[in-house]
Parts: sequence; structure tokens; C-alpha cells
Amino acid sequence: MSIQHQKHLFSIPEDVTYLNIASLSPSFKAVEKAGLDAVLQKSKPYTIPVSDFFDPVTELKHLFAKLIDTDEPERIATIPSVSYGMATVTNNIKLNPNDEILVIEEQFPSNIYAWRKLAETYDAKIITIASPNLTEDNGKQWNKDILDAISDKTAVVALGNIHWSNGTIFDLKAIRSKTRTHDALLIVDGSQTIGAYPFSIKEIQPDALICAGYKWLFGPYGCAYAYYGNYFDNGEPIENNWANRLNSEKLADLTNYEARYKPLANRYAVGESGNFIYVKMQIEALKQVIQWKSNTIQEYCRSISLSATEQLIALGCQIEHPENRTHHLFGVKLPENLDIKKLKTALQEQQIYVSFRGKFIRISCHFYNTKSDFETLVNCIKSVL
Repeated sequence: MSIQHQKHLFSIPEDVTYLNIASLSPSFKAVEKAGLDAVLQKSKPYTIPVSDFFDPVTELKHLFAKLIDTDEPERIATIPSVSYGMATVTNNIKLNPNDEILVIEEQFPSNIYAWRKLAETYDAKIITIASPNLTEDNGKQWNKDILDAISDKTAVVALGNIHWSNGTIFDLKAIRSKTRTHDALLIVDGSQTIGAYPFSIKEIQPDALICAGYKWLFGPYGCAYAYYGNYFDNGEPIENNWANRLNSEKLADLTNYEARYKPLANRYAVGESGNFIYVKMQIEALKQVIQWKSNTIQEYCRSISLSATEQLIALGCQIEHPENRTHHLFGVKLPENLDIKKLKTALQEQQIYVSFRGKFIRISCHFYNTKSDFETLVNCIKSVL
């Protein structure tokens, strides 16, 4: 039985071609309803029980734990952004002079600035592994270059499990193996993969996984998730809020100040993590994402984009080999003779939404897309060649 689109779960008009979920996801109708219901409930605060400060967050952490394949939901913290999660990570790492922090060329800024600051603090070095820029098997060579760069000088490897702008897959299993050999930490930004591409904490065993929640996890803008491994079990949070301390559920006793944190990653949760509106929206979103399964999403995205990618290559575009990239997100290098300004105008006129990265466009799709969306995009590109 073929995989069917899920357009009925969304409110995207038929004349809109949205191929930019990697920037910002649309909401499910169920997420929309959860948010509206929660906003209305806030108008009647006397209907919000004390348990709502805690129980929905616990449910949310269990759902995210299931999604990333870990049996330890207490290693998960709900946070407002990737930068917040990375700040927590770097706040708990000490380096030696000339230690190396390995990152990828043109990595997303939230996974760069924190490392630059840490390197400056300890007189360490940022080592950037550039794309080989090959016309064939670029991803394979890039992975080899990453592995070759990990040495006894490496203290941290910080990267996404794909490149956020072109979908190149990085072999985290091999990278994790080599970081262990050299006693280096592996910090993963899963913002462009978790929920849409297979990932397992049990298999990769990263020291930390930080993930935005408003892209492939369909949460509201301003939500994110963090998984912290045992390296961070006794670390220092970047803020101190009442809910992260032991026995904080007993509101009547809050002035019996508690020096001890709740176990594991609970100490790293952002203040007001019990957000009554966001959390309920996030719960509805994760329930659906888990039901879909990441392998199914990859297969569906492959099926609707395959013909279009072949046509684009025939037009002179460059796209990484399917074995080396994801199907839900990939980059298309446009032909040299294509006028980018004319293409942007044509896309805007036809309500086609993609992201531009220099001579590349980033295409990102999901279950609300169909083959016809890709046909519309290809025809638009043809019209300006």
C-alpha cells in the first residue's frame, strides 16, 4: 500500500507550495486547537491545577525520550532554544590551551558562537572541516575528512547529524567511535533531523543532543529539547529556578529552600518550563510525529521528490547523491546561467517557498507536500532558464 499524504491534518491553501519546513513548520490542526484551548484556559487561571506545572512536562519528556530512543526521560530538559542548550553544554566544559573543538563549515550560528566563546575562554582552537566541494560523492569525502581530523588534540566534536543547508549525512556512529578513542565529547544538534530522520540515543550515545522544536517537531516557535548524557549529571545550570529543585511540587513549602537539584537533566530546564500553552501544543505535535515514524517520512519524501531531482539534474543543477543525503531536506546548486533575482521573483509570484543559500536553494518537505508541489517548483525553475 502506497504512503498517502497527510494534507488534511494541516491548513495550507492549495495554491501555496510550502517547501521550507526546515525554516519553520506549519502547525497541525490538532496543535492549533491545543494552543487555542490553552490560551482560553489561561483566562480562567483558577481552572489550572498545581499539577499542570509538572505533569504535562513529564509527559512531554517521555514522548521526546521515545522519539530519540532512550529509556531515560530524566535526561531530557525542555528549553527555549538551541542556543540555550548549547550555553548549558559549554558552561560545563573545561578545556586546556590548544585543545581543539571540531565543527563543520557553515554550521548553524547557534552551534558556533558558544564554541567560539569557549575556545576564547580557554585559549583553545576551533577546527573547521570544510566541504570538499566535489561534484560526485562529496558527502563520503566530507565524512572521511571529519574522521581524519579527530585526534588526541580533539576535546569536542560539535555538529548536526546532517548539514542544515544541504542535507549531507554525517556518520555519527563512526564519529562517536573515534571520539571515544580520543576521549572527546560528541555534541549533536538534531534540529534538522529529529522527528524526520532516524536517530537513536542508544546507538549513537552522544554526550548531548540539542534540538529545536519548531521545525520537524511541529511545536511553537520558542521551544526546544535537550538530552544530556552522564558527563553532565552533576553540572551547573545557567539559571536557577524553583521548579528544578527537589520537592518543588510542594508549593506550600517553597520557602524551605532546597540546595539539591532534581536528578540528571532536570537541573537544566528553563524557568517556567511548565508553560501551559507551549507544552500542550508540543505534546500534541510529538504524538503525531511518533505515530508517523521517521523511516516512513524519509520514504514518503523520497517518493515525491525523486522525479523532480532527476529533472533538476538534467537542467544542470547539482544535487548530492541520494545515498549521502536526506530526502526530507536537501540542497540544489542552481546552474550558473540562472538569474537568481528572476527566480526569486517567479517563486514569490507563484507562492512557492524555499530557502536560498547563495547559489543553492534548500528544499524541505513533509507529509503535507505531494509530487505536484515538486512539479510546480521544477516548472518555475524552467521558466527562468
